[in-house]
Amino acid sequence: MKKKKEDAVQYTPASEVESLGSVAAEQVSPQMQARELPHASGVYLMRDEKGSIIYVGKAKDLRKRVTSYFLANRSAKTAALVRKIASIEYIITGNEYEALVLENNLIKKYSPHYNISLKDGKSYPMIRITNEKFPKVFKTRRLIDDGSSYYGPYPDAGKLDLYLDLIAKLFPLRRCSTPLRKREKPCLYYHIGLCLGPCAGLVSEQEYGKSVTAVRNLLEGRTDALLATLQEDMIQASKALNFEEAATKRDQIAAIKTTQVGQQVQDFASESRDYAAIEMRGPLCTISLMQMRDGQLIGRALYRAETLGEETDTLLNFLIQYYADGQKLPQFLYVSHEIDVHLIRRYFTEQLGGRLEVNLPIDGKHYRILRMARENASRDVEKRLKSKDNTRALEELADILGLVAPPALIEGFDIAQLHGKYTVASLISFRNGNPDKPNYRRYNIKSLEGRIDDYESIREAVARRYTKILNENLERPGLLIIDGGQGQVNAAREILDALGMVDIPIIGLAEQFETIVFDDEREDLQLPEDNDALRLVIAVRDECHRFATSANQAARSREASFRVLESVEGIGKKRSERLMKQYGSLEAILAKSAEELSKEGGISLVVAKRILSQLSL
Repeated sequence: MKKKKEDAVQYTPASEVESLGSVAAEQVSPQMQARELPHASGVYLMRDEKGSIIYVGKAKDLRKRVTSYFLANRSAKTAALVRKIASIEYIITGNEYEALVLENNLIKKYSPHYNISLKDGKSYPMIRITNEKFPKVFKTRRLIDDGSSYYGPYPDAGKLDLYLDLIAKLFPLRRCSTPLRKREKPCLYYHIGLCLGPCAGLVSEQEYGKSVTAVRNLLEGRTDALLATLQEDMIQASKALNFEEAATKRDQIAAIKTTQVGQQVQDFASESRDYAAIEMRGPLCTISLMQMRDGQLIGRALYRAETLGEETDTLLNFLIQYYADGQKLPQFLYVSHEIDVHLIRRYFTEQLGGRLEVNLPIDGKHYRILRMARENASRDVEKRLKSKDNTRALEELADILGLVAPPALIEGFDIAQLHGKYTVASLISFRNGNPDKPNYRRYNIKSLEGRIDDYESIREAVARRYTKILNENLERPGLLIIDGGQGQVNAAREILDALGMVDIPIIGLAEQFETIVFDDEREDLQLPEDNDALRLVIAVRDECHRFATSANQAARSREASFRVLESVEGIGKKRSERLMKQYGSLEAILAKSAEELSKEGGISLVVAKRILSQLSL
């Protein structure tokens, strides 16, 4: 068990924060307040009109970080947060690490509405092994820092009960609810074979400890020795014609193997690893955490929240909260977003007394497991999004925009690029106000030749999509939403008019003030932030942006895969491109045997073996 260390940094008490570094003043806008912040590391606190702290953040440079909230190209979540800010306060720290520690303390004290708050995960049950001379094993939802060991959490209660039932049958550990006290005679559990009787001195601490160790091995997936012992016991019982005992051992072996069925991910590494992936849709946030111990997946859980923080900041805050007790620290942590690795390593070392390597993998086995975690988070947050009834929002949207009927089908476009490379247009579809993922599409923009031109990208994507709709007589959307302003809307309108599809209405959503832009002579429209119609339009725009960005990242990941393949002796640029075109991904290549890869990929067996040995590590 790891104990928390006392904070090495001394701070002014959080209760005195009101007296520190306030730049709030009468008639001064939050944007002006941000410009008055110092160029120093520290923590900033944002308050609403009622004076409540609604968001706490840290910064290496307070002025640069906070003024970035007010830039024109900020995200929708940031824009929503900015609209709620009435005043900004700050506390200067010696460096960014001290700011991280103080930020965590203030979040715990004030629970700001728009920071992530780790609540749901604590409700998942765990298995506890108490820190006693003769430990007990039982289900709990509370973490007590008394040296006890915890396993889980277990979102699947059925699997947890299976473990506990198996433990009770295999290892007769004590079950008394009161502290262990000396008795002359053991309780009923001893007489029915479900307790070893430590209260009556019928078992030594060493012998009892062997059973506890076996329980730990079972919970951590180390079952080979246990299975071998049970197998030998079954054979010996059978030879002695003790068929009832042999049948019991047989059933226990079967039960242990049943607990292993759910292990979809397995390798042969002995270290402990956690994988944390975050997915956000607007304010909805889901974080998926997968735990690997000795090469087996022993736990996975989803943590839900609503926050207006950015993904990177939200993930960092979550990790600090999740590992706050210092009891669950693995040796390695793999994350889905580019958090400050050096900062969080130092935090875990100095605050929790444990070393933890943190990495962001872009390929290999850790990337593949992390991708599973991210897919779990993505499915969960989309399920939450779909569970919302948007009938009222659709009716209000139709009324505001002057549509003939609520748009049952909405389509949206966004463009993503990186310095002119990997330019991708995303098309997303909302059916009855909810994401319709099977009808999402991506278009690699071909007409730019390295130029950056959002208008031309919109023209190409819209032309490709609606030419197909026209030629194949597919359903037309009741509304088209473009992520952008007047120029992007005009570009899309130009193409639809040329195709004779003048009946499809188009609007744009300009991010700076969430302004709705029309495709005709109507003036731009700004709706109240709590308007249901606006929230739906923002949800479509945000999903467009997420889908376009993920496609752009996939393209970069694909290029990284090219480089990885080319690092193998015997694989050049052309051969790596041919293999990636044939198999689609590095994962698909590594799933092949050397013989299959050699035959299908047209490479020598030696090179095929070299690829698998070098890249499977």
